[in-house]
Amino acid sequence: MTSVKLRVWIEGAIVAALAIVLSMIPTTIGTSFTISLGMIPLSIYAIRRGLAAGLFSGLVWGLLHFVTGDVWFLSVSQVIIEYVIAFTFAGFAGIFTSRIQKNMHNGQKGTLSLMVGAVFIGTLARFFWHFVAGFIFWGKYALWGLGPVAFSLVANGISGLLTAVVTAIGVVLIYQVYPQVFTAERLVTSSVSE
Repeated sequence: MTSVKLRVWIEGAIVAALAIVLSMIPTTIGTSFTISLGMIPLSIYAIRRGLAAGLFSGLVWGLLHFVTGDVWFLSVSQVIIEYVIAFTFAGFAGIFTSRIQKNMHNGQKGTLSLMVGAVFIGTLARFFWHFVAGFIFWGKYALWGLGPVAFSLVANGISGLLTAVVTAIGVVLIYQVYPQVFTAERLVTSSVSE
């Protein structure tokens, strides 16, 4: 494995660690809604490095929940869906990486729109799996007189939407202040010169 590839994977593990630390900041609203601040660094990394690297970092983020003891366990399949699959799918924010990188390199318009779209896709992909686990495993705890599917859709839909909006705002602000963090060439150039 080349040193550049190794650095990309190490960078992904560091981003996952940052995401788990940000996840520890209390952002729960009521009993059923939350904003996942860890999506901000994960989305930036996925946009910077692409889909495969984003999926890897998301997987590591999910697995770090076990290390920190931040796992709600009902069954093995529930844990796999909510912590392995869901967090891995957050890496889908890297789906537009090549277009975003090309736009940035050529100074084309539409970069921010693509970034916001990538954030929403990654967040939707992740919270889809939380929704699935919500109605399958958590449905018996449904509140407000809603059925399992409706409750999971409301709880995970609102949490996902709030997370996507906050993440998109964070990504846009970081891009406007420090756009270099989104370009992969910087790391490649620095590793070649060392």
